[in-house]
Amino acid sequence: MSDLEAIKQAVIKGKRKDIAGLVQVAIDAGADPQEIINGYMIEAMKEVGARFEAKKIFVPEMMIAARTMQSGVDVIKPLIAAGDEIKKIGTVVMGTVFGDLHDIGKNLVVLLLESSGFEVINIGENVTSEDFVEKARELKADVVGMSSLLTTGDPHLKSTIEAFKKSDLNGKVKLVCGGAAVTKKFAVDECGADGYATDAVDAVRVMKQLLEIAA
Repeated sequence: MSDLEAIKQAVIKGKRKDIAGLVQVAIDAGADPQEIINGYMIEAMKEVGARFEAKKIFVPEMMIAARTMQSGVDVIKPLIAAGDEIKKIGTVVMGTVFGDLHDIGKNLVVLLLESSGFEVINIGENVTSEDFVEKARELKADVVGMSSLLTTGDPHLKSTIEAFKKSDLNGKVKLVCGGAAVTKKFAVDECGADGYATDAVDAVRVMKQLLEIAA
């Protein structure tokens, strides 16, 4: 097995203790840092996502794989020249709506988005509609992801979408909703969100589709 293929397998299998050493060996052998990330780590996360959808693995394994990739990327970041930064395919602002303090699902989405090449700013939980809009504007977000685990969050999800539609960002930022309490009928049909995701893997796919990025 080549050093690069070993990196891919380490991410898939969640071998976080091994990944830094494997990446360093590949770098020392002359491997291109961008190729390690794009050709092997991100490809590994695609396979992890496919296994999750097939119910061959579950949320804990996905989180371990994503964190393993992050540990590998941490080795590469200092080696990339200022003018040759890791290519980002889009900027996403992620938060849990006002009145909801749950973060596990949202944090998994953040991990998978980052592992797929997005720049993600996690603005936390219990986020007001005003803060969502302000952060999206400040950070020049391409997508805003809103999570809601409780049905009590429905009115806040709706008011946040309405706040965007009344703002100068209307039509400029894609709005994607998800979480245990959210349905496509409510988020898209009733509230007017641009997309709805059933889980973390679906969130990556939906956001890529909205930005017309190849899967």
